[in-house]
Amino acid sequence: MDLREKVKNFGTTGLKVSPICLGTMQFGWTADREQSFKILDAYYEAGGNFIDTADVYSRWVEGNPGGVAEEIIGDWIKSRGIRREIVIATKVRGRMWDGPNGEGLSRYHIRRAVEDSLRRLKTDVIDIYQLHWPDESTPIEETLRTLDDLIREGKVLYIGLSNYRGWMIEKAMLVSELKNFEKFVSIQPRYNLIDREEFEKDVLPVVLKYGMAVIPYSPLAAGFLTGKYRRDGRIPGSVRASTIQQRYFNERGFKILEKVIEIAQKLGATPAQVSLAWLLQKDYITSPIIGANSVEQLMDNLKAVDVKIPTDLMEELDNVSNF
Repeated sequence: MDLREKVKNFGTTGLKVSPICLGTMQFGWTADREQSFKILDAYYEAGGNFIDTADVYSRWVEGNPGGVAEEIIGDWIKSRGIRREIVIATKVRGRMWDGPNGEGLSRYHIRRAVEDSLRRLKTDVIDIYQLHWPDESTPIEETLRTLDDLIREGKVLYIGLSNYRGWMIEKAMLVSELKNFEKFVSIQPRYNLIDREEFEKDVLPVVLKYGMAVIPYSPLAAGFLTGKYRRDGRIPGSVRASTIQQRYFNERGFKILEKVIEIAQKLGATPAQVSLAWLLQKDYITSPIIGANSVEQLMDNLKAVDVKIPTDLMEELDNVSNF
């Protein structure tokens, strides 16, 4: 397995990224600094070049001011001397300081937030700067003009979106066309075998229209599709167990999981690898984002790039997870 042999173009751009992106929400939360460095080293040694983070990671944890994941990534890249080999994607929108302008997508907030992210990441340019989720209180023109300025100033190379509805993307594209602003080149949606309907019905048609890169988060449904959860109600100890139970512990969820396990046994793969391989075999998917709390977990998931699901079994997965 060498991720360098399977790089993909990032949407319609010439940027090349690994087929699996390393997510870092766990860094400074369920993976401490030392463990995070080990995970980053293992990903890089496997040929990975694409790391996704956000300025708010992991501000929801007591004692974490936010920006910790960015700091860990910045320190790791600097210590290894590999900035030119890594594609860094981060996000802006969430609350990062007190006061009415401590969050949002205003020019005021973005201008301060991008400087903070650059400092923490120890770099002079962010490769992909993404809007984490919409800000209804700020006109899209203001946000787009600010992002366009950042690109012209060389602080950002490409811009992307996360958690945006189809009509919002369409509006942003039309405004960019009208005002001659740089356009969004990527979308980061929640998307996996269970969470299909919103993306496929609402977002995918717009994505295909503009040739956007798709880098889905939660490709394993927050761990549900790894197979460690069962109908009997067993819930492994996890900081996200209650959320997983509320979202996925239902008849449809377990039907899909049981089919994934069945196909994994046929292919000699793990349920996580099959779930990721299903995404990797969709031609509109660029690079699913996977997080890991250990090197072993990461390496097991990366093996998904070598799992080939036959057409008939892909159809079975499509059918059981259809909405």
